[in-house]
Amino acid sequence: MTLENHWSNTVFNLICEQDISIVSFVPDAGLSQLIDLCVAYESIQTVRLTSEEEGVALAMGTWLGGKKSLLLMQSSGVGNCINMLSMLNTCQVPLPMMVTMRGDWGEFNPWQVPMGQGTENVLKEMGVTTFRAQENDEVAKCAEGAIRFAFNTYRPTAVLIDQRVLGAKTFGR
Repeated sequence: MTLENHWSNTVFNLICEQDISIVSFVPDAGLSQLIDLCVAYESIQTVRLTSEEEGVALAMGTWLGGKKSLLLMQSSGVGNCINMLSMLNTCQVPLPMMVTMRGDWGEFNPWQVPMGQGTENVLKEMGVTTFRAQENDEVAKCAEGAIRFAFNTYRPTAVLIDQRVLGAKTFGR
């Protein structure tokens, strides 16, 4: 797949169409093309986080300030957000999240497996509506549904991007 046909282009266009003005992230290879598009666009403020839960707090403040945000992270980062996620439904703050999955198909790193296997259940238990993209052409469709659902219903959502879409990571073994 060429860069011009990559799902990140369609998702970036959705971010612009939905007037999302802040995109926060912990750097992640699976989301790097989307991150690069957001960083390069002057109308979107990007915030590099030291921990994913900062993105939830940022979304709360952004929403209270009358703007929209999006959080990008890897499935291992969901574990860092559990306590913070409880505030979103209670306070009716919409937050769409894009989550690249680890710990399943083709995983090489055993440390990624526990959180990767538990991510969807943890999110659901915290009141986050999940959408799972298992094929490349499903990512943009899921993102559109999740973004619209979040801002129309004032709820958190997460698009879980399967490892099959991203390709299994390997580190020279």
